[in-house]
Amino acid sequence: MSTLPAPEPQAQALADVTGIDDRAVAHGRSTKSVYVYEAPVRIWHWVNAAAITVLCLTGYFIGKPLPTLPGEASAHFLMGYIRFAHFTAGYILAVGLLGRAYWAVVGNHHARELFWLPVLQKAYWAEVRTMLRWYGFLIPRPGRYVGHNPLARLAMFSGFLMLTVFMVVTGMALYGEGAGPASWQSRLFGWVIPLMGQSQDVHTWHRMGMWGLVMFITLHVYAAIREDIMGRQSIVSTMISGRRTFKD
Repeated sequence: MSTLPAPEPQAQALADVTGIDDRAVAHGRSTKSVYVYEAPVRIWHWVNAAAITVLCLTGYFIGKPLPTLPGEASAHFLMGYIRFAHFTAGYILAVGLLGRAYWAVVGNHHARELFWLPVLQKAYWAEVRTMLRWYGFLIPRPGRYVGHNPLARLAMFSGFLMLTVFMVVTGMALYGEGAGPASWQSRLFGWVIPLMGQSQDVHTWHRMGMWGLVMFITLHVYAAIREDIMGRQSIVSTMISGRRTFKD
């Protein structure tokens, strides 16, 4: 009874490499990429993330200052620097939001998703329920969306946009107190303080808004990384390259 000769080690290694190459080619053919986010949207996203980080850190210490530093008070300007960083980041956030609104008008249709919701469409709410089931580990695979999925869109509109507008308005009202009644901040946003009761009430709601942003960012980062791993589509890298990649 004759047997086939065993393959040479070099031939076997070549066959293994060829098999790996074939699988890589097949995987590459199954990967689809779509251009989604234009450069101004991506730049705004990361600048906005940096500004909110500075605002949260400095805002925390403005509401709960550090203990008294040793030495002469005239030798320290720590809280002054913290307030300056807070005000600077606040202006960056406000100006960036205006620029983002402008790009929603002149950019592609994905740039407009942040500013409106199709609340009158039953299909939209059906997809929101589907995504809630996906995030609750109740279904094996979500739908495929080139832009934000319906639940993420709802979260971005209500948990980010509306809250950020609230923070800008209340922050400008508080800033106007220090700038004086003749300042443009006081003239444009001074009505906020009597509307909400008094200055301390605005401080309290402004600080609660900060914690709301912290919770939103925590969920946002978790959902983005989770979708990258389980959803088989790029999320984090999409906000760097602008291209959404579907991996199946």
